[in-house]
Amino acid sequence: MTAKVYGIPNCTSVKKAIASLKEQGIDVVFHDFKKHGVSAQLLDEWMAAFGAEKVVNRKGTTWRSLDDHLKASAETPEGAKALLLEYPTVIKRPVVEHQGELSIGQTDFSQA
Repeated sequence: MTAKVYGIPNCTSVKKAIASLKEQGIDVVFHDFKKHGVSAQLLDEWMAAFGAEKVVNRKGTTWRSLDDHLKASAETPEGAKALLLEYPTVIKRPVVEHQGELSIGQTDFSQA
């Protein structure tokens, strides 16, 4: 079995998710937001699955460093998508694809 984990390598939540998946014997393919970005199609899928509100991480350092105009743009799905395409580190982490299922923000896969 293989899971695809999207995030940034120094994120504690991403590290926990990868460790949990590996403990379950699940191979991990890692996609680094910073290096590879995220496609509009993936964002559409994630926003459809979780809602734009949940995909935008309003607790991280990148969000806190944005000016108020950029933060306000995230109030609509279209604005949130544009913001996330430009600043992928504002995406809540990790996003995990495993066995045809998506999860966001989950770090414990002991029940996977």
